[in-house]
This record gives sequence, structure tokens and C-alpha cells, in this order.
Amino acid sequence: MKSRSIIFIHGMYMTPLCWENWIPYFSARGYRCLAPAWPGRDHPVEILRTNKGMSNLVSLTLSDVVEHFAGIIQGLDEKPILIGHSMGALTVQLLLNKDLAAAGVAIDSAPPGGVLTISWPFLKSNWPHITPFASLDRPVEMSFERFQYTFVNSFPMQEQKTAFERYVVPESRRVPRQSLTAKVDFKHPHAPLLLIAGSNDHLIPASLNMTNYARYKVAGSITDFKEFEGRTHFIIGQPGWEEVAEHILNWLKDRADQEHPA
Repeated sequence: MKSRSIIFIHGMYMTPLCWENWIPYFSARGYRCLAPAWPGRDHPVEILRTNKGMSNLVSLTLSDVVEHFAGIIQGLDEKPILIGHSMGALTVQLLLNKDLAAAGVAIDSAPPGGVLTISWPFLKSNWPHITPFASLDRPVEMSFERFQYTFVNSFPMQEQKTAFERYVVPESRRVPRQSLTAKVDFKHPHAPLLLIAGSNDHLIPASLNMTNYARYKVAGSITDFKEFEGRTHFIIGQPGWEEVAEHILNWLKDRADQEHPA
């Protein structure tokens, strides 16, 4: 049976608030929508920014995030559709490897281990949180200037400021550090998967998303790719996000009820 449940998975420096437009969009079209926070992220942005209630932030790993969502999925009455952004999209890929989803959508997915690029925008955007010279016991703060370059590089100035104030929180360094060695078994049969990229994404360039997509070589497993022109890394909050959501909706209608090989 085609799943009518969607779990949205946010990425680094974010909370579930980043899905505030997507949840009503898909709910209005008949889906049961859930947007759980990463462990420790179930607080308002203002609280997270002042380090209140963040005692476990520095110890958080990507494995913690994946297992957290695996537990949520196992408590549902059906396998859900997973829609993730950035590190949340890599989480989707890892959960599909565990056969825990009816379908997956990976938007601007952080690359798993072995998927690399040496492009300057990628290195400039990611070095502050993967540098081996910073202590893992201190969270990494996203400055406004870095957010401008990595997330919203083509937004008008006021929209950049609004997005920064509304969504951005500190991040654990252990999550991106662990992602460098995260293992996706690209040969494992999987539920239908759609990878989405933005042509103006500095943090995860479209070419890197394409490399990620090209690693899936499983005969019979549905894997699709779509690049959106002019979209930045914050594609889910960028004006025109509805076009992306509509593409996903139509893809789900065509693909999500198709079985994947055992």
C-alpha cells in the first residue's frame, strides 16, 4: 500500500521550524506529516542560541541522529516517506539502507564517505565544521557572513537576515566529522529515492549531488535526480520552494508506491 505518512528530517544548524511551509503543503494534500527534532533540538531557536538546554549538543553524532529517527519510524504503523535536507538528507540515505522507508527524498544531501569534491565553494563552506584543528567539545557557531555564503548566497539582503534570525542554531562538530566516514551501501536494494540539487548551492554543489546519485547502480531500484536552476542550499526556504515541493509530490505519485527488489 502506498504510504500516506511523511517524516521531514532537518539538517545541520536547523530545527524542524525550517519545514514550517512544507508541513501544511503536504498535509493539505492528504499526508500525515511529522517533523521530529534531532536529539536536543526540541527547543525554540532563541533557547538553543543561548546554550540553554544544550548540555548534550557537543556529544551528538550522526549515528545518534540516525538511530533517533529509526526509533521513531519503528513506532509507526507503516513505513513512512522520508524527506530530508542536507545532513537530514544523508540521514534519509542511511535509513533507506536499513529498509525503514517506503520512499526517500534527499534534498542537497551531505555526501557520505567516499563521495568527494575539491571545489572551492564546497571546501570554503564546509571547512569550519570539519576542520581537525577545532575541539570536538565546543559547538560550532554559524556566523551571519558564513550563512550568507553557504545557505542563502543569492537571496536579497533582508531575506538573508530574516532567515538567519529565524532558523539558525549552533551545531555539534561530531555530526559533520562522522559524516566523512558514513557508509552508504549503494548496491543495497532500496525503496524509491529522489535526489535533489540546487545549481547555486555552495555547501553541497550540484555536481556533488550528481556524484552521489551516480553511485547507485542497483538494477531494479528506482533512483532519480533533479537539479533546480538558481537554487541555493536553503532551497527549502527559498522563494519558489513550492516548485520543489510540487516536483516531489508528483514524483511520489509516480514512484513511491512502486516496490523495490528484495
